[in-house]
Amino acid sequence: MAKVIIFGVLDTAELAHYYLENDSEHTVAAFTVNREYIQDETFHGLPVVAFEDIENIFSPTEYSFFAPMTGRNMNRNRESVYHAAKAKGYQFISYISSHATIFDKSVVGENCFILEDNTIQPFTTIGNNVIMWSGNHIGHHSTIRDHVFFTSHVVMSGHCVIEPYCFFGVNSTIRDYTHIAQGTLVGMASAITKETEEWGIYIGNPAKKVPGKKSYEAY
Repeated sequence: MAKVIIFGVLDTAELAHYYLENDSEHTVAAFTVNREYIQDETFHGLPVVAFEDIENIFSPTEYSFFAPMTGRNMNRNRESVYHAAKAKGYQFISYISSHATIFDKSVVGENCFILEDNTIQPFTTIGNNVIMWSGNHIGHHSTIRDHVFFTSHVVMSGHCVIEPYCFFGVNSTIRDYTHIAQGTLVGMASAITKETEEWGIYIGNPAKKVPGKKSYEAY
C-alpha cells in the first residue's frame, strides 16, 4: 500500500482519485499542480499543494506519485511532469483496473493508468507513462514503449511495435506486424495497415497520412 500524491485537479485527476480509492490498495494523500494553476486549497477534501514545494511537504521517502494526465502535446506534457517528479525523488505507482484482463501485471511500467475492460494479451510489454482508457484490445507479442495514449475501443493486433509519444483515437485499428513510428497520431475510426512515419497524422480507412502537418501541431 502506498500513500499517493496525484498531479492535477481536473477530470483525469478526479477519476484517478476515484479509481485509487475504490479499486486499489493505495490511499490518496494530496493533489498537486504548478503554483500558477492553484485556485482552491482543497480538492475532494484533500490539500492542493504547489508542485514547486511538494517534496518539502510530502517527502518522497514516504509518499508515491501518480500523474495520469491527458495526451496533450502528444504526451509530452505528461512526460515533463513525470521526469520532474522523478527528479524530486518520487517513486511512481501504476493503476490497473481489477476489471481489466491481464495475466502478468509485471509487464506494465510505472505511471500507467489502465482502466476497465482492457484486454492485454500475453507476451506484450507496456512501457512507462502509458494511458489506456476503457475497452481496448491489446494484442499478443507486442511492444508499447513510453509516453503513449490509447483512448477507448482501440484494437491493436499482435506483433506490433508502438514507439513513444503515439496517440490512438477512439475505435482506431492497427494491423498485425505493424510498426507505429514515434509521435504518430491516429484519428478516431482510422485503420492503420502499414508502417507510419514519425510525427505523422493518419486518418481514414485505410488510413492515409495528412500532408504537410505534424502531430504535435494538431494535438
